[in-house]
Amino acid sequence: MKFNLSFLFLFCFFGASQAQNSIQSPEEFLGYKIGTEFTRHHQVVDYFNHLAENSSNLTYSAYGKTNERRTLSYAVISSEENLSNIEEIRINNLKQTGIIEGKSNPEIAIVWLSYNVHGNEASSTEAAMLTAYELVTNRRNILENTVVIIDPCINPDGRDRYVNWYNQVKATPYSPYQDAVEHNEPWPGGRPNHYLYDLNRDWMWATQVETQQRLKLYNQWMPHVHVDFHEQGINSPYYFAPAAEPFHEVITEFQKEFQTEIGKNNADAFDEKAWLYFTRERFDLFYPSYGDTYPTYNGAIGMTYEQAGHGRAGLGINTDEGYELTLVDRVQHHTLTGLSTIEISSENAARLNSEFKTYFKQSPDFDYYVLAGDKQKLKVLSELFDKHDYLYDISTTKTLKGSQVYGNNKTSFDAEHAIVLPAGQPKAKMLRVLFEADPKLSTPLTYDITSWNLALAHGVDVYQVNGELDTTSKSEIFSKQAIEKETVGYISEWNSMAHAKFLAKLLEHKIDVRATTKAFKIENQSFERGSLVLTKTNNKQADFDSLVIALASAFEIELKAATTGFSDTGTDFGSPDIKKIHPQRIAVLRGEGTSSLSYGSLWYFFEQELNYPIISISTDDFSSIDLNDYDVLVLPNGSYSSALNQKKFEDVTDWVKSGGKIIAIANALSTFEGKKGFGLEKVETEKDSTDTNLISYAQREKERTKDNITGAIFEVRVDNTHPLAFGYEDTYATLKTSSAAYQYLKKGYNVAYLEDSPRPLSGFSGEKATEKISNSLVFGEQRLGRGSIIYMVDDVMFRSFWENGKLFFVNALFMVNNRSQEFR
Repeated sequence: MKFNLSFLFLFCFFGASQAQNSIQSPEEFLGYKIGTEFTRHHQVVDYFNHLAENSSNLTYSAYGKTNERRTLSYAVISSEENLSNIEEIRINNLKQTGIIEGKSNPEIAIVWLSYNVHGNEASSTEAAMLTAYELVTNRRNILENTVVIIDPCINPDGRDRYVNWYNQVKATPYSPYQDAVEHNEPWPGGRPNHYLYDLNRDWMWATQVETQQRLKLYNQWMPHVHVDFHEQGINSPYYFAPAAEPFHEVITEFQKEFQTEIGKNNADAFDEKAWLYFTRERFDLFYPSYGDTYPTYNGAIGMTYEQAGHGRAGLGINTDEGYELTLVDRVQHHTLTGLSTIEISSENAARLNSEFKTYFKQSPDFDYYVLAGDKQKLKVLSELFDKHDYLYDISTTKTLKGSQVYGNNKTSFDAEHAIVLPAGQPKAKMLRVLFEADPKLSTPLTYDITSWNLALAHGVDVYQVNGELDTTSKSEIFSKQAIEKETVGYISEWNSMAHAKFLAKLLEHKIDVRATTKAFKIENQSFERGSLVLTKTNNKQADFDSLVIALASAFEIELKAATTGFSDTGTDFGSPDIKKIHPQRIAVLRGEGTSSLSYGSLWYFFEQELNYPIISISTDDFSSIDLNDYDVLVLPNGSYSSALNQKKFEDVTDWVKSGGKIIAIANALSTFEGKKGFGLEKVETEKDSTDTNLISYAQREKERTKDNITGAIFEVRVDNTHPLAFGYEDTYATLKTSSAAYQYLKKGYNVAYLEDSPRPLSGFSGEKATEKISNSLVFGEQRLGRGSIIYMVDDVMFRSFWENGKLFFVNALFMVNNRSQEFR
C-alpha cells in the first residue's frame, strides 16, 4: 500500500508538471509579443481558456454577456490546495462580514484585479494575460495563502470598438506622431460600453448589464483588495495609491495605511527600474460608484492605478516630454503593479483578514433607515437594493416616528409599505454613505460629484428610526391586483416611471390614452393633473378590458375602474381638459458635437427603460433630413454650432413654429441663447479682476472652486400645474453638475426654478456659483408659433441614477404641447 501511494504521488506530480510545462506564454499562444499588437477580446478569452486547461492553479468561468453578446469572464488563481477548497474559502470570508452566519478566522488574502473598464484604456487587458501567466508559472509561491481573481476585461464592447478601429486605421509600422489618425479616435471613442455609459461610474447605480452581472459575482466574494486598472493622458507617467483627499469618513485608518503600504511596495518596484510615478493626487476616494470607492465602502482596500496612454497612445506615441511611450511599456507597468499588489497582500494575509472582519462590526446609534413615499418609487429602490444584497423588509405599520434626514423635520410619518433597512446590517457603512444628509468634504478639490443621496434621487423620504417594527416581505406588498371589467373606463395615477412605461406600452398597442390637465374626483377617489384616462368610448377593441388589465398588472399599476364618466368635482370624462396623448415620432441627435455619455443615457432610457422607439440621427446627416417627418427633436448635452448652422437653424425654427417640439438638455441650451423667439438669456455676473490678480499662484486652483458646483443637490420650486411637471409636488430636489445659469423666461413658462439665495441641500457649491444660480431657470417651456422648446438646464438622465427626474423628461415628450403630424 505504501508503494502504491508513493507511485500515485509520483504519477500525479509528473502529470501536473507536464501540464505546467505545456502552458504557453501570451506571445507563444497569440503569435506576437504582448504590446506589439492589440489583442481582440475573443483572443483574450481563448488565452484564458488555454491557461485553465493547462494549469492546475487557475480556473476560468463566464459570469455573463454584454449587450453585444461578448463574454464577461473571470479567472480564479491560487494554489492547488486552495482551489480544491475554494468554496470553503469563499464562505469563510463571507462569514467575516456577517453576510453568512457563523464564525471563521481565515488567513487567506483575496485580491481582485479588474481590467479595462474603459475600452480604449486598452493596455490593461494585455497586462491581465501577462499577470495571469506569471502567477501560474513563476509566482506560484505567493498563491499559498492568496486567492487572486482576475476580470481581464470589464468592458469588452468598448475595448473591441477601440481595437477594431485602431487596427483598421493604423500605419504599418505604426506612426508615433500625435497628428496621425491612429491617435485621434472618432466619436464616440472606445471608452464607454455599448450604450455609451462610463462603467467606472456605474458600480453603485448598476444601470448596465455588465455591472449587474459583475455585482452578483463580487458580492459572492467580497475581496480584501481591489485594483481598478486605468489609463490617463500620454504625458502623465503612472499613478498608484495612496489616493488623494478627500477620503470619506467611513474609510478606516487601516484602509488608508494599507493602501499606503501597497503604494510604497509599488514604488520600490518602480524605483528599481527607474520608472516614474506619482501618488496622492487627482484621484480621491469619495464618490461611491467608482471601481475603487465601491470596494472601499465594502471593506476592501480599493485602488485605482493609472498608466499613461489612453486611447491616444496606440502602439506608440511621441509624448510632449520628449520620449516615445509604447504599448510594451504600458503593459509592463500594469503587470508590475498587479504582481506587486498581490505580493504585499500575500505577506499581510492574516492582517488583511483581521481588519476586514473589524470593518463589518457595526454599532449605529439608531436601528433602521426607513424609506417612505410612493409605492412605485419604493419598488424601484428595492430593486436596486436587491442588486447589492442589502437586507430590508416592508413596513406594515401605518404610522412611525423617527428623525427625518431631509425635509421639514417631522417626526411622525405614514409608514405603510415603507422600506425598512436595518442600520446594523453587514453593509451598513455603504448605507451611511448613500443616505447621509451631507457628506463631509476635507477639500472641495474633488474628482467627481459630491452628493448623491438615494432618497432624494428617488423622490422619497428617509428617516432614522429606533425600536421594534412590524414588517413583511417585498413580494406580499408588490402583488398584482384584479380589476373589475364592468366599467366605462379606467384611470391611472401619473407620478412615477412605472406609469410612464405603462403609457408607452398602451401607445404601442394603439390604445387611445388621454391625460387630465385639471384635477378631479370621481366615485370618491381623487386624481391629480396628468392622470391617465382610458375610456371605452374611445377604444372599440374587443379585447380592450383584458389588454388594459394585463398591461397594468405587468407594471403593478393600480387602476381605478370607473362605472361613470361623471365626476364628483372637476372635469368629466368628455371634457376638453382631458386631452389625447398622441404617439410621438422622436428624433435624437448623436455624433460629433454631442456628449456621448448624454446621448448614451437617452438611448438606454428609450430602449431599456421606457421601451419607446426613437430615430437616432447623426449630426453629420442632420443638414439633409426633413424635420417634418418627426414630432420631437431631442438635443442631448452638447455643442451644436456646426450641426445647426444658420440655414439649418432657420429650418429648425420654422419647424417649431409649425408645431414641432425641441427638448434641449444642459449645454445644448447654448444653441438657443439670445436667439430671437427662443426667450433664453444667460445669467451674467460681474468679475472682480482685482481680487483675482491678488491671489497667489499656489492658491488659484482652490480659488477657482468658488465658481464651481460639483454635483450638489438643490431644492427648487415647481409649478406642478404645468404639463412639464405633472406628477410632481411643488418642490423638487435637483442634481446640479455645473454652475450654468439662465434667467427666468420672460414670456415662457418657468416650470422649475431656483429662488433667491439658494443653498445646497447636500454637496459642494462654490460661493460665487451659488450666487450666480440665484433666481435662475431649471426647467421651462417657451412657445414659438404652434410649437415649443423645452429647456432642461439640469440633465435628469445624468448617469441614469437620478430616478426622480425622469418623469420630467417623459412629460416633455408626451404631456407638453402634444401634437402629431396629422394635426400640424
